[in-house]
Amino acid sequence: MNALCPLFVYGTLKPGERAFANFCAPYLVDSQPALAVGRLYHLPLGYPAMTLETGWVQGMLLTFSSPDCLRSIDAFEEYYPDRPESSEYQRDRHLVFDLQHQPLGTAWVYTMTRDRVTALAGQWLPQGHWSETTVP
Repeated sequence: MNALCPLFVYGTLKPGERAFANFCAPYLVDSQPALAVGRLYHLPLGYPAMTLETGWVQGMLLTFSSPDCLRSIDAFEEYYPDRPESSEYQRDRHLVFDLQHQPLGTAWVYTMTRDRVTALAGQWLPQGHWSETTVP
């Protein structure tokens, strides 16, 4: 029996965004609005990045039927578990919260270093929310 797999998403993997149907929908068991500690940046490449700086990022906590789906999401996010130093993003477990800031538990989260965000000319989104329909 496979264990459930929680993933906090804040960009193109959210329901209604371009990557959700291919990478998330087939495995989805549950979803709910959620928050994570960090800062959100819009990258000129057309997607966001989250850093572990102080602040709040708005997203969705997706629960998948199995961690097997992370392999395809890792490839999409350019995260290489065997070569994290060569990865665009890092994937680690972080505490996530409901919209009233009550802990929901830990979930996988893809984050980027602040140095990488700066090198990519990331634009800080102080409201902590990103959508393809509302990008700056």
